[in-house]
Amino acid sequence: MTDDTDAGENAPGQPATGDEESDPLAGLAAQEGWHVDGSAARVHYSGGSDRYSIEYYAPSECTLYWKVPPEEAGETAVPVGRDTVPGPLRERVQEDLATAGIDPAVDERSL
Repeated sequence: MTDDTDAGENAPGQPATGDEESDPLAGLAAQEGWHVDGSAARVHYSGGSDRYSIEYYAPSECTLYWKVPPEEAGETAVPVGRDTVPGPLRERVQEDLATAGIDPAVDERSL
């Protein structure tokens, strides 16, 4: 899986600000590709022909995985079960959560 993100407000390699310990979303924002919007953070990944959007919601401490169709398909993203997501992507998300000070076990929570 490769990171397929735009270099927006949270550019890759952005130095840590120290806020990560008190604000897990700030910790995710410091991770490559993550963008914070309100009380949620999102990152996009692509690998081969698969594209995913992963969202972390701070109020409920959970992650959601969305399968994103090819741009030319004109379809909308759909939520997918974790068991359908490639292992390396799940591991990367869990590592990012842990680095941001979020218990990576939240990635296992069922909704």
